[in-house]
Amino acid sequence: MFGEIAGRYDLLNHLLSGGVDYYWRWRTVRKAPPQGTAPILDVCTGTGDLALAYWNRGHGRIRVVGSDFTHQMLIRAREKAAQLTSKSRDSQPAPLEFVEADTQQLPFDNDQFQLVTVAFGLRNVTDTRRGLREMCRVCQPGGRVAVLEFSLPRNWLLRTVYLWYFRNVLPIIGQLVSRNRQMAYNYLPQSVAEFPQGQVLAGIMQECGFSEVSWTPMTFGIATLYVARKPEVISPVA
Repeated sequence: MFGEIAGRYDLLNHLLSGGVDYYWRWRTVRKAPPQGTAPILDVCTGTGDLALAYWNRGHGRIRVVGSDFTHQMLIRAREKAAQLTSKSRDSQPAPLEFVEADTQQLPFDNDQFQLVTVAFGLRNVTDTRRGLREMCRVCQPGGRVAVLEFSLPRNWLLRTVYLWYFRNVLPIIGQLVSRNRQMAYNYLPQSVAEFPQGQVLAGIMQECGFSEVSWTPMTFGIATLYVARKPEVISPVA
């Protein structure tokens, strides 16, 4: 399903969000900025927009890795990375690389990354807790995780209007533009409605080893940014 929409994924993200997706990533990078020179990992990276935003934020001096299990998405991500790094003023910029990997079984050693991020991808991980535990495992002690995910507005009027658009307008536009056979844009509203949010997701993140979990609703609650820290000493996870 994700492979079929890869070619028009960026166009549809910008179109269906009215361009607000740029702002959401901008807020994420500023709410959870790089600290130091250790590498950054963006899981479920898709076509790599958040990974690219972090590479830019580090001025091309911090290694950024994006991982995703959809090969077609990574092709586009690598094309965009090549265009970006070719414009760097640094003769030897830090690597901006993409690897094909399942977030539930990341091919990285423990305690590697200062920051592990995911944008609109955690709900696509089959086992949310397993994915979060893997993100915690590869994060450095004292490092952070940033989870940007869709959510539903709390205001009943906004929620009603949003759900109507989400269920009736978005799937039609998405299918017409992407022309995929597997109804990816019908899956989207269903997956958002079923995914935990707010205090519930924060509690799951704590179960999976993170502490100091905070969350910030954005754009009337359409998206929510969760930021947490991996403790210096990890307590056993049940």
